[in-house]
Amino acid sequence: MKNKITEQSILLFQKKGFSETSIQDIVDALGVTKGTFYYYFSSKEELLKDIQLGYINELLEEQEEIIAKKDINCKTKLFEILYLLLRNIDKNGASAKVFFREMINLSDQYLAQIIPKRDQFRINIQEVLQEGKNRGEFRSDLSIDITTFGILGMVNWSYQWFNPTGTLSEQEVANIYIDMILNGINSK
Repeated sequence: MKNKITEQSILLFQKKGFSETSIQDIVDALGVTKGTFYYYFSSKEELLKDIQLGYINELLEEQEEIIAKKDINCKTKLFEILYLLLRNIDKNGASAKVFFREMINLSDQYLAQIIPKRDQFRINIQEVLQEGKNRGEFRSDLSIDITTFGILGMVNWSYQWFNPTGTLSEQEVANIYIDMILNGINSK
């Protein structure tokens, strides 16, 4: 039941927004009582925190698996991270929207659990870029911080417009992104 509450809440938060979705809306959509909700969550905010943590923990785990691969270069790792984010739109698009849009509704207590994980995802990309720069895969004058923010800005916004069942697949969009990025950061 906890998973059903979470899944239904993600859909409602995506559609109506966190502030506009009441606990009553959630339980009505599931045909259960508020008591059922409160058995699993102390508040709607705790539920949002769990949704946020579930989303970022899964992304971090998959990203770290990519980074740990010893048999691929940094360009390939970067591509796989971009592809991971785009694949995630099909798999968890509603969660992505809730993650990016509704974080502002969390108290400092809950943000303290999520922000470091979000930051770690960014730091991991910075480390891939730095390693690639050190190996000569990327330009020696590459600004790691700005490039990382540019990549994340570009890819993270994709959840707003990318349609996994549209004319381009996740892999095709990831190839376009990596081509745009690498043509600007390849060593000469």
